[in-house]
Amino acid sequence: MYVGRIVSVAKTTDGRLCAAYRVSSRSFPNRSAVPGDGKVSIVPKPGHESDIFKNPYIAYNCVRIVCEGNVAVVTNGGQTDFIAEKMEGGMSARDALILTSFAMDYEKDDYNTPRVSAVVDRRTDEGWLAVVRHDGLQVERIPLENGRLWHLATYEENSVCLQRSDIFPALTAEEACAHMLGGGVFAGRTNPVTAVAALADEKGFSLAVQDAQS
Repeated sequence: MYVGRIVSVAKTTDGRLCAAYRVSSRSFPNRSAVPGDGKVSIVPKPGHESDIFKNPYIAYNCVRIVCEGNVAVVTNGGQTDFIAEKMEGGMSARDALILTSFAMDYEKDDYNTPRVSAVVDRRTDEGWLAVVRHDGLQVERIPLENGRLWHLATYEENSVCLQRSDIFPALTAEEACAHMLGGGVFAGRTNPVTAVAALADEKGFSLAVQDAQS
């Protein structure tokens, strides 16, 4: 089943927060996740830079680590930076997700692609999921449990559903990326391109990226 881009929030079996993202794409598969200083960006692979002129939504920061390393923001678009900046300025996850989702709205492409967002906050030990579609907006705090994840996608699974939960066996950010690309429930989600994970550690969040095998 093709569900497009996917965000998830989870806790490891030993109780550490994780937020992760997977790019799934039929139209623009030639992309990679590139780590930076406290962020990860989705960009076209070398030789495919002109894709950005075909669709302006395909390149963006998908992860930002803010609030002195305590908060990971993970999304499928330009809303990453806005949510991160609002939280850096003292806004709660709930309010930052509501304000940004309302202000930016869904993507105005040929598919009215929803914006899906996830936040995990080490200070409050909370995880949040949000989506803004052409027909609605949802922001929910997720009742996280050790060893489980909750996810949200741009298509088909694009409503926050507390019953949409699965096991989360990963103990490292690298393992979380592999799980997003083909583990558990995600094994049945087609067209994987690349994955990113932010997993809490003693200093804040460790980041990992992994491209799907072509």
